[in-house]
Amino acid sequence: VQLQASGGGLVQAGGSLRLSCVASGFTLDNYAVAWFRQAPGKEGEGTSCISRSGGSTYYTDSVKGRFTVSRDNANNTVYLQMNSLKSEDTAVYYCAAERIPSVFVQTTWSNPRVYTNLWGQGTQVTVSS
Repeated sequence: VQLQASGGGLVQAGGSLRLSCVASGFTLDNYAVAWFRQAPGKEGEGTSCISRSGGSTYYTDSVKGRFTVSRDNANNTVYLQMNSLKSEDTAVYYCAAERIPSVFVQTTWSNPRVYTNLWGQGTQVTVSS
């Protein structure tokens, strides 16, 4: 049972990347999935989250309008499309999954403590200015 994040890399400011989070050993469609990031010297933060059905998505203010989270339950995968990247987006990005009841997702998704044990290994995103 694991999550594997991939798709990071080096990109110039203004460019795009698409991250993938693939689940193995379990069915991802029972889980809300969030993307967190950790930059050196900064606190980690939640960037986005998608509900189990994909019907609801949530973003932190700094990425709204630039990042899009989506899911392909048939392929057990969640994506994070990142456009108009900025140097401040440089971080290691992690995906995390949890069976959060729909009624609680909006108010809890960005708290990493909500995600008890399903975390991807992280993928480095570096944006050069």
